[in-house]
Amino acid sequence: MAVVALVPTVQLPPRGLWRTKAGSRTASLASWLGREIEPPAADGADPVGETLVMRYLAAFGPAAAADLRAWCGLAGLPDAVAAIRERLVTFRDERGRQLLDLPNALRPDPDTPAPVRFLPAFDNAVLGYHDRSRIINDAHRGLWVTGARFVLVDGRVAGTWTAGEGTVAVTPLRLFTEAEHVAVAEQGRELAAFISGDDNGRVVVAAVPR
Repeated sequence: MAVVALVPTVQLPPRGLWRTKAGSRTASLASWLGREIEPPAADGADPVGETLVMRYLAAFGPAAAADLRAWCGLAGLPDAVAAIRERLVTFRDERGRQLLDLPNALRPDPDTPAPVRFLPAFDNAVLGYHDRSRIINDAHRGLWVTGARFVLVDGRVAGTWTAGEGTVAVTPLRLFTEAEHVAVAEQGRELAAFISGDDNGRVVVAAVPR
């Protein structure tokens, strides 16, 4: 753990292969790239940090600087943000926070319907922000700590799901409308079929406790 924390490393295959388990294997980043890692620029420029900021915004923007810091765990990025500030556009959220984004990023109309999505545990769609209330209600924030897998309905966490023996079981966190129930069931059946490897997968949507 000390080496991984202090030395630039990369995680090697076969970790993360589909239906395959293996221990974590790491190597130094220099050996993986076949060259030594360049030291920080003498003028204080941080092209790696700037690239990180741009790639984060491409995936999760519009977002606040605090969201970026919460996602990557790095505290030394204000200079990188400042260096590319003129290449970004800004917005204000409902609380008055400044949000940053790429100028050519897609920003759908707020009324655009978002399809149902089944997320794996610890997915960045939920963990990618400091203000996670934009995607999950505060009452359910603790669920990600336990590794819950979330169901998104209209872009927000509305349930959890588990899978076993060709069945996907959905536990709603709120009442679904009839249309939402149909959409969740359809997407759940597709997921069950994918996991089971055939067309016999099934989905069960539990009732919301009253």
